[in-house]
Amino acid sequence: MSTMNISLPDHLKSFVDEQVTGGGYGTSSEYIRELIRRDQGRLILRGLLLDGASSAQSGDISPSALIRHSL
Repeated sequence: MSTMNISLPDHLKSFVDEQVTGGGYGTSSEYIRELIRRDQGRLILRGLLLDGASSAQSGDISPSALIRHSL
């Protein structure tokens, strides 16, 4: 595992410390790793959604058809 040092303003350091103590994280490194994993997942999901949107057939849909489809 690699090591990375980061500098944070005092208010962000305090926020991280609060998240560690109140959020079930053992260390600030665990909290930061979780944030990075979430961001990676968000980027992957965004890419998949954009791929799906660009490959979808476009067309008009009536409100009643939209309601039937969502049920």
